[in-house]
Amino acid sequence: MEISKLSEWNQWWEKKSLPDELKGKNRPKYSHLVDSVRIREITVITGVRRSGKSTLMYQMIAKLLEKGASPEQILFVNLEDKKLVDDSLDDIYSGYRGDINPDKKAYIFLDEIHRKEGWESWIRKKYDLKTDDKFVISGSCSHLLRKEYSTLLTGRNITFEVFPLGFEEFLLFKEISISKDNLKRGVVLEKTKLLILKHLKEYMALGGFPEIFFKVKEYKIRILEQYFDDILYKDIIDRYNLNTQKTKDLALFLTTNSTGIISLRSLRNSLKISYDTIRDYLSYFKEAFLFFTLDHFAYSFKEQKTLPSKIYCIDNGLRNSVSFKFSRDEGKLAENLVFIELKRREKDVYYWKNKGEVDFMIKNEDQSLTAMNVSYTDEIDEREIKALMECKQELSKVNELVILTKDTEKKENGIDFIPLWKWLII
Repeated sequence: MEISKLSEWNQWWEKKSLPDELKGKNRPKYSHLVDSVRIREITVITGVRRSGKSTLMYQMIAKLLEKGASPEQILFVNLEDKKLVDDSLDDIYSGYRGDINPDKKAYIFLDEIHRKEGWESWIRKKYDLKTDDKFVISGSCSHLLRKEYSTLLTGRNITFEVFPLGFEEFLLFKEISISKDNLKRGVVLEKTKLLILKHLKEYMALGGFPEIFFKVKEYKIRILEQYFDDILYKDIIDRYNLNTQKTKDLALFLTTNSTGIISLRSLRNSLKISYDTIRDYLSYFKEAFLFFTLDHFAYSFKEQKTLPSKIYCIDNGLRNSVSFKFSRDEGKLAENLVFIELKRREKDVYYWKNKGEVDFMIKNEDQSLTAMNVSYTDEIDEREIKALMECKQELSKVNELVILTKDTEKKENGIDFIPLWKWLII
């Protein structure tokens, strides 16, 4: 292959250093991901498009260069590059090894690897042959984690899921550092709290995509709209050869109704799309990390499936940029960001519904349950309290009741009332 097609992705071969603009800001939450460049296992990075996967790969490259690796030992390739469409992974690897690094250990970063058919068998073979390579691969689709792929790489990989910025990261990007010990002891200055609330309002409106943080305010929404289109077209419509109008209609409907309960019947009646199409399209949306579904909690799997799922969007900024909304909708925005934060924290989470509804049922490691409602106000509706009490009475393993508020903090009738801003960073 023409080595020039690789050279433009690997400026350090000529400049001997990584350009500063590629390094981005450090995200301490993913320090283990960056450090995984030291181990032999294949590092797999997944997450929604624009969540910061490529920047983390560049930070791994920076770490290698700082530790003394020569620039020629490092290969980075974005496999969405149209110039590489006709080049196989073997072509890329052989070209690099032949012209740039014939005999030293190589650190090979393959961004959006799912663009190359058969990648999983190719990379497994390289690993099993014990070639002198460390592979770091990324993809903006969850099928990198599918059973048929993960089985091929069992025992050979370590996987990380990257999300847009959490609120704690958002504050760090704002260069605001909050002592968690002080938070737990309730030692927070009123001035600091007001600043946090101000930034939370911005975070709820514009979300946490890292690049959006640095954009000029007037262009943020327009760029988020472009992100939405990129996810739909590049990661869903083009990949699965879908009907463009049906895909956009369903995506916009789900975005507008995020945090709501969805059923195939209601979607079919609203959009005039068949059950099978809705089911298939929804699975593609989930694979691209655009939406998540939340199942009803029950002690048996069969009972869990008796009620429909709820739908959540990966990022509030993305939702706000394209959804049809007629109010500020702070309650739904708060619930959506709490769900994504629970996913970010790798919690096993459900919802629960009987006479009342509990937004989130969190299954803890000791099999106990935490019941949580999100009420982004300081005037708590009595139904929020009744739903938690009903839930505790119905489910014996519930041992913690929580209501997330705007700024109310107290413990009353066995319920912990916690300000949302505090819960997000404690």
